Amino acid sequence: METTTFDWSCKHTWKQSAKNTAWCLLGCSIGDFGTILFFQLTNIPFPVLAIMILAIINGLITSIILETFILIKQNLSLKKAFKTALGMSLISMISMEVMMNLTDYLLTGGAILTWWVIPLMLIVGFLTPWPYNYWRLKKYGINCH
Repeated sequence: METTTFDWSCKHTWKQSAKNTAWCLLGCSIGDFGTILFFQLTNIPFPVLAIMILAIINGLITSIILETFILIKQNLSLKKAFKTALGMSLISMISMEVMMNLTDYLLTGGAILTWWVIPLMLIVGFLTPWPYNYWRLKKYGINCH
């Protein structure tokens, strides 16, 4: 039985996967931070866990919208762009969203945006799916942007 070793040392793939992860982070952050900020500014009494779940859902939606738009700009049809955006990075987006919100929860008690927690949420949100995105790109050549 022959085993092959996976190559984790390709600088080009790390660079491309970082670019893909950054686009995903931008899309997720728009919906996630927007939702948290809305509840923070309006003081609507809503459970922290419910706000965070809604933030995750909205982050996934805005990320899929952004990725679909990027793919359309690369001459894919709307249908193909949407299917690609939805299917290619859902694991990446979910892991990113959960870890960003977990970071917020552990550092602030949840659903609170402050000047110091946002960069930490973004760093954790970027680092969490980046190795998965590298692996997927390297193993399958699947690139979402």
